[in-house]
Amino acid sequence: QVQLVESGGGLVQAGGSLRLSCVASGRTFMSSNMGWFRQAAGEEREFVAAIRWNGGSTVYADSVKGRFTISRDNAKKTVWLQMNSLKPEDTAVYYCAGKTGGVGLRASTRGDDYDYWGQGTQVTVSS
Repeated sequence: QVQLVESGGGLVQAGGSLRLSCVASGRTFMSSNMGWFRQAAGEEREFVAAIRWNGGSTVYADSVKGRFTISRDNAKKTVWLQMNSLKPEDTAVYYCAGKTGGVGLRASTRGDDYDYWGQGTQVTVSS
């Protein structure tokens, strides 16, 4: 069973930066596609970014393209989300998620495609 633990959230002013980390336990991380999702209060969960198991390709939501960067290090079992030029509308709980058996699959933008999730980390951007 894979467990994910996110960290790095906090309070930041608009225009600032944060780097979220997601550390995995278990051996399936290395073959898992990984994604970041977020959920603002009273809103539905939305896709933010995803990366294939080998880091070979990434995909981003239009709302974060050019500002956020997803990356991973399989040796460290860690995936990161670097968030720059943050806006108040980026305020949400951010979740890391993994899809086992990612080899041969695209990195999905659909939350339902992911098998395991972290507990989330709060990001608050003040104006």
